[in-house]
Amino acid sequence: MRRDGVGSASGTELRSSQRCCPTTEGQGVLTGPSQTAVHLAPPSPKLGDVLIVVSPAKSLDYESPVATKKLSEPRLLDEAARLADVMAAKSPSDLQDLMHISPALAELNFDRFQDWQVPFSTDTARQAVLAFNGDVYTGLEAHTFSERDFTHAQKVLRILSGLYGVLRPLDLMMPYRLEMGSKVKNERGNDLYDFWRDDVTKTLAADIEASPGPDVLINLASNEYFGAVDSQGLGARIISPVFLDSKDGGPHKIVSFFAKKARGSMSQFLIKDRVTTIKGIAGFDGMGYAYDAAQSTPDRPVFLRSY
Repeated sequence: MRRDGVGSASGTELRSSQRCCPTTEGQGVLTGPSQTAVHLAPPSPKLGDVLIVVSPAKSLDYESPVATKKLSEPRLLDEAARLADVMAAKSPSDLQDLMHISPALAELNFDRFQDWQVPFSTDTARQAVLAFNGDVYTGLEAHTFSERDFTHAQKVLRILSGLYGVLRPLDLMMPYRLEMGSKVKNERGNDLYDFWRDDVTKTLAADIEASPGPDVLINLASNEYFGAVDSQGLGARIISPVFLDSKDGGPHKIVSFFAKKARGSMSQFLIKDRVTTIKGIAGFDGMGYAYDAAQSTPDRPVFLRSY
């Protein structure tokens, strides 16, 4: 892993010598030695009334055209760099055993960790919400966002990550694979929960505290990833929606594929409709789901669908 930016001959890099200059839209423009102008998201955005957390995805898309030029830098990048150093020291065989992946995927991710470097370049990094390409992101459909949707998403959506800790939608990230449940020994303990729990919890707590609305977190992440959050230390009410499906009139149950996509679809609904109240969550009807008051509790709203 390199931290000096050597090898990035083109593209836009985020450097300490660059500055964010205000514009009439308040988004900022990246300027510096390269003289390349790129719109930046605000470094410390004012948050909306509720904060949403989702999981990342194993599948990545670094080929499709990006839907916005707005971008930002991960806030826990120093910690991510230390973890990337740990991973770069592992062999392809180590990665295969650690993540239970094929030899080809192990080689791919070995190369990714060898190439991981800061500052990030737009040649090799892209906004997190556009880079992840799994079921959650199929439901989220960030490529359909307007510029205002991206700005609002930056305020209210957070992505939990095994390598980056907490990502905002417009944070640049280099491609990687590292699940939060991986048993990676590090300077803070024996796994990534030991490494990230304190930083992740403090970052989310600060975001919630900065919000002018109620201290509420909408948990649309998987158990694996939300395990990196100290619920008690968060100091906020946690609302965890549940999505149940019934096939051919059978009992309603969680179907993993559908539930993941529904989490993304609900995130899209909360962002695009600018939902700012807890009551507003019940209005979600994406993918044919409907709120079921009988099975719901205040902190566990249930949504049913039949197919």
